[in-house]
Amino acid sequence: MTVLNKVESETAAPETATAARHSPLEHRAAELERRSASGARGVRLREEPFLTQINLRTPPGGAEASAVSESLGLPLPTANRVSGDEHDAVLWLGPDESLIVAPDGRAEHLLRTVRDAQRGGSGSAVDVSANRTTLRLSGPAAREVLEKLCSLDLHPRSFGPGDCAQTLLGRVIVVLWQLDREPGYRIMVRCSFADYLVDLLLDAMAEFLDG
Repeated sequence: MTVLNKVESETAAPETATAARHSPLEHRAAELERRSASGARGVRLREEPFLTQINLRTPPGGAEASAVSESLGLPLPTANRVSGDEHDAVLWLGPDESLIVAPDGRAEHLLRTVRDAQRGGSGSAVDVSANRTTLRLSGPAAREVLEKLCSLDLHPRSFGPGDCAQTLLGRVIVVLWQLDREPGYRIMVRCSFADYLVDLLLDAMAEFLDG
C-alpha cells in the first residue's frame, strides 16, 4: 500500500463541506449519460469530479526526487509516462514537474507527506485540485473521437496505456492520460473550459451514437 492510497480520518472533508460542493459539469450528468452508447462502436463520456491533484516540482535525479518517490511509494515518471494506476498516480508534465492524482480528500495528507520529503530542497508541492475537473472518455470509438480534436498520434504504436501528454483538444489545453486498452482516457481540463470541451466531444461523438 502506497502513501497515496492511505485513508486517514484527518484528511476527510467535513460532511457539510462535501455536500455544498458542485462540480463544473454536474448540470450535464444526465445529458452525458443519455448521449453515450455501448456496443462495438460505442463511446461514453462522464465527469469524474473532485479528484485530488497536487502539482509537484522536484529537480530530477537527485536526493530530493528519491525522497519524494520513497514517501509516495511510487517512482517519479519518465517523459510522458504515468507511475501508478487510475486510483493513485504521478503523471509527468515536464523535466521537473509532475502531477499527483489521488481520490478526493487526500490533498492535505499528500501535501504534508511531500513537503516533509522535500524539506531542505528546492522543490514545491501545491494543491491544484480546484483548478481542473476530469472527464472520462471510454469505449471502442474513444480514440477516433479524440483524433478529430487532437493533433497527437494516438495510434497504439505511439500512445497507449500509461502514457500522458499536455496537448490541445480543439483550442483547449488539457492533460490527456490513457488508462487502458479499451481504450479509456482521462481528460483533465480547467473548470472554466469544461462546458466548451464537452460540447466539442459530444459533437465528435455524434456519428458513433447515431449508429
